[in-house]
Amino acid sequence: MDKEKIEAGVRLLLEGIGEDVNREGLIDTPKRISAMCEEIFAGMNKNAAEHLSKTFATDNGDMVIEKDIFFYSVCEHHLLPFMGKVHIGYIPDGRVVGLSKLARTVEIYARRPQIQEQMTVMIARDIMENLKPKGVIVMAEAEHLCMSMRGVKKPGTKTVTLSALGAFEEDPKLADRFLSLVRI
Repeated sequence: MDKEKIEAGVRLLLEGIGEDVNREGLIDTPKRISAMCEEIFAGMNKNAAEHLSKTFATDNGDMVIEKDIFFYSVCEHHLLPFMGKVHIGYIPDGRVVGLSKLARTVEIYARRPQIQEQMTVMIARDIMENLKPKGVIVMAEAEHLCMSMRGVKKPGTKTVTLSALGAFEEDPKLADRFLSLVRI
């Protein structure tokens, strides 16, 4: 990450909206924004395969679900936050992954500027490619500040996205079972 470019950009933005960048409350704002960018965009150069490659043998062939994985992300269109929960289900094919690794996968993709629709698909694809389950399904529910605080101004509105691969794509009853379990 190029901290100098971020800081220069923040100064230009502040000047562009008519602020005095030398005002006491704003002097360190470019540095604070630069440090914030390191944190909220920390997934930019990370690969989920690093977390999903550590698996364990299992005889369990039934669905594994990790739900309510809270995340924050940033909309690539307005650079405003969106936040919510991701629910992941998969059917093991002889191997399972540590549960924290699913949450880490969500974090990697959430910490990038993007759209929710793409984030949902990327999480599902990475789990499918690296864990090689019989199927995977990912559902994300989020509130977008670009809809809540600007534009249409509809706070509380949630966007729901779903990506189903393998057995979940082929068997609608399996996907329905996942959705009913997530709603418990």
